[in-house]
Amino acid sequence: MLIYIDSRSGVPIYDQICQRFKELIISGELKSDEILPSIRSLAKELRISVITTKRAYEELEREGYVYTVPGKGCFVSGNNAELMREENLKKIEEQIGQIVSLARSCNLTKEELIGMIVTEMEEKL
Repeated sequence: MLIYIDSRSGVPIYDQICQRFKELIISGELKSDEILPSIRSLAKELRISVITTKRAYEELEREGYVYTVPGKGCFVSGNNAELMREENLKKIEEQIGQIVSLARSCNLTKEELIGMIVTEMEEKL
């Protein structure tokens, strides 16, 4: 499992684990009903506390990314399509808010801003 922890980032370790699993789930690298590493094995692999790993898994479950089967482990949730869409829409809205604020500070017109977005989308898509 490709999870890296940056102890100097200022982001809590459990949050780094959550974010990485979310990325793997959203990208499709982790599929629906695929089992995650056990809490103990991930903690050992990352050389962190079992409590930290458990907290990350609990957070992922609370947000609906994974589900737990007692005695079997944690699995990727099957309803990720809608979760992923909502998560990405929130990120897009946050970014758009920042872009609009920056555009206002540069006195860009709505048409200029839309033109920039259209150009960027044509280049990327």
